[in-house]
Parts: sequence; structure tokens; C-alpha cells
Amino acid sequence: MIKMIKVILLGVFCWSWVLPLYAQAAWADPLLAKVYKEELDLSQWWVSEKLDGVRAIWDGKQLYFRSGRPIQSPKWFTQQFPKAWMDGELWMGRGTFEKTSAAVRRNNPQDEEWQMIRYQLFELPGASGSFTRRVEQMQRIAEQVDVPWLQPVLQQRMPTTGSLFVWLDQVVAEGGEGLMLHRAESLYHGGRSSDLLKLKSWQDAEARVIAILSGKGKYSEMMGSLLVEDMNGYQFRIGSGFSDLLRRSPPAVGSVITYKFTGTTDKGLPRFASFLRLREHDNTPLTVYPTNP
Repeated sequence: MIKMIKVILLGVFCWSWVLPLYAQAAWADPLLAKVYKEELDLSQWWVSEKLDGVRAIWDGKQLYFRSGRPIQSPKWFTQQFPKAWMDGELWMGRGTFEKTSAAVRRNNPQDEEWQMIRYQLFELPGASGSFTRRVEQMQRIAEQVDVPWLQPVLQQRMPTTGSLFVWLDQVVAEGGEGLMLHRAESLYHGGRSSDLLKLKSWQDAEARVIAILSGKGKYSEMMGSLLVEDMNGYQFRIGSGFSDLLRRSPPAVGSVITYKFTGTTDKGLPRFASFLRLREHDNTPLTVYPTNP
């Protein structure tokens, strides 16, 4: 009996030591998407809308940014959440990224803002079984928790490539960002993976701000454009995609931004580069996603 108690206590101690390590790994190495490039057998994939919100990981007790920094959410927001690990997007709706980002980064969360936020669940880190099984588990979690702000992202099957691109066009026309494709039989693992693909009508990448350039005309007392440098050492200006608020208080030199573009020039520079967002943590290496040939 004493020996059994020792074994149990040892197991509890080991798990209490392993769990923080898993938490760190989940933040440092979450599942990340590659870019959709070619036709697939869509019967083997789940498809969902790519939500333009703030990614958040729930460890059973606390919401965290992908960087590992705690998110200060109201107690009522997570009070009914399960002890299971969850990965999802804090989202107010299409075209509300800046508003959502500002709300979830406050040290003193505002109830009136969080009442507009939903936690859109799209993964269960560390869960066993295929993604199809995890889709079913996420649906059950939402039903058991039974609060309107915890919802699984809608996962659908697309019968043909044509129907896939029809849905993409519809999502983009309504202000959405694009689609995500998740291999139905894939087991959960971290890192950038061909088991998860993103499909957009444009591409995106990251660059570091190296100078803030003054504006002219109506932007004469504000930022006109940013001079940035990508991971390949290419320097170029980005002057579109900014709100007036951002032009008055632009991203700092040294910070990392995400921008969208449509293909590249013969010299490797992005065409029609436009600002998307400021990266929440900017002390990690730049990521430039593969471009379509």
C-alpha cells in the first residue's frame, strides 16, 4: 500500500513538472500553416474560414498569446472553460482585427469589449486521434460548456476544387481573409506543417521596420510610409493599409510587421505591398512564407 502511494505521488510530481514544459512547448511550437499551392484530393481535408483575430492558447487555467504572455481576460469569460488544452482565435468579426487586438492586450480588461469577443476553437493541442476526431471533440466541448462566446470554427468538406474557390471568393468579398485546409487524418503536432494549409487571394510575409518616413499632403504631420527589410535583405516601402491612428503612432523602428502582397517583381520585391498588422512579439526571427510559383 505504501509503495503504491509512493508511485502515485511520484506520478503527480512528474506530471506537475512536465505540464509547464508542455505549456512552454505549445507556445513556442504551435501548429502553423503552409501555403496552398496545388490541387488536392479534397475528400481528405476539412476546410474552414481563416479568421483575422488574435490567436490564443488555453492551458486549462489561463489564456496566453502565442508568445507565452498571459492574456488578461475577465474571469467570467473563461470561468466555464474545460481543463483541457485548447487553441483558437479571439475574434469580434471580419474587419475588426485592430479593435480585437486592442481589447485583448489591455492589462485591465473591459467587460463591454469582451462581451463582443468570441473564442473560436480550431485545435486541441496534444489531443490524441485524427483531426476529424478532434473536430468532434471540439463540438462536444462547446456543447458542454454552453456559453455563446466559446464556439468551434465551422469545418466543412468541399466536393470539388471549384467549390473551394467559390467559397474563397465569397469569404473575401464579405471581408474575410481566406480559408484554412486541415488534413482529416492528421495527428496533432507543432511546427509548420503540410497537414495545415492556408488559401488566400493574396500572400503575406513579415518584415522589420528600419525607418519611419514622413508623409505629405493630408499626411504631412503623420507617418507617410515605412521603410522595411525582409529576411532576404530586400528593402522597400509600405505606404498603404494604415489607419490614421496608426499613422499618428506608427510601428516602432525594430518592430516586425506582417504585410500582404500580390506576387513579386523580377528583382524579388513584393508587388502592391500593404500593411496588415504589427506582430505581437517581435524578438523572434522573421518568417517569410513560401510564395506561389
